[in-house]
Amino acid sequence: MALSYKARRRWSLVILLVGLPLYVVAAVTIVAQFDRPSIWLELGVYVGLGLVWALPFRAVFRGVGQADRDGE
Repeated sequence: MALSYKARRRWSLVILLVGLPLYVVAAVTIVAQFDRPSIWLELGVYVGLGLVWALPFRAVFRGVGQADRDGE
């Protein structure tokens, strides 16, 4: 079942307010487990973890910033 526009907006807000801080804490904790890597490797790890975090929620975020096509 596809989510309505209102449901996607609500879920995207929850994901950004709860999921994003949890991702930041998890990513910093994972990188802190190792000795300080080079800046490029560290950047690559953060970008990779960000993609792993964001890709599952792609359908929720798609079109949220635009006007509601289903509404009045």
